Amino acid sequence: MELEVIAFDLASCVIAERHGADRIELCANPHEGGTTPSYGTIAVARDITSIELFPIIRPRGGDFLYSDREFQAMVHDVDRCRQLGCDGVVIGMLLKDGRIDVARCAELIRCAGVMQVTFHRAFDRVNDPFDALEQIVELGCSRILTSGLRPNVDQGMETLRTLVDAAGDRITIMPGSGIRSSNILRVASVTGARAFHSSARSTHASSMEYVNPAMAEDLSSISIDPDEVAALRRLLDSA
Repeated sequence: MELEVIAFDLASCVIAERHGADRIELCANPHEGGTTPSYGTIAVARDITSIELFPIIRPRGGDFLYSDREFQAMVHDVDRCRQLGCDGVVIGMLLKDGRIDVARCAELIRCAGVMQVTFHRAFDRVNDPFDALEQIVELGCSRILTSGLRPNVDQGMETLRTLVDAAGDRITIMPGSGIRSSNILRVASVTGARAFHSSARSTHASSMEYVNPAMAEDLSSISIDPDEVAALRRLLDSA
């Protein structure tokens, strides 16, 4: 079974590979749900890891309805990911009415060339998941990251099972949002999914010796828990 782990920093990339992840979804800005990391971060992440690396192509937080200028930035980001040797990219765009923005997604997929493409949790905001599934299959994406149109996989379990059945062997349905070692085997059993996406999130304290008390700020950052990644890998391997 496949294990994809989110990395919000370079240290997490190393942890993910060392403890058994098959793929890294590389993101910036965890508090906005993940946005496109810098070119420098992507380049270094590619240099220090050998497992699959998929940067997210998302120019900002918020919704998945993008302006022409934002779309131009996304095209350039996909092109740069290909040049930097990434294995894939993670995309998702919607129209105002909640349907897939097929034309623009097709253009990004064309720009991706030989890279794989995952459709991210914009899918969880569509107005008809089964129409959207068929459109994404037709586009040629490799997988769909989804929590079953609910805030987390525990709440979306039944829809996830139906999506896995509907997808068959045409595309991978990859449950994500709330996948932990405490529930991954139950999610696998109920949904029939064979690929899983986890943040394995932990908070990393700042190493600063001096912190200005007048700023009254929290300088901790989001990282991943190596023990959690290892536990996820161990459970999947034992299933």
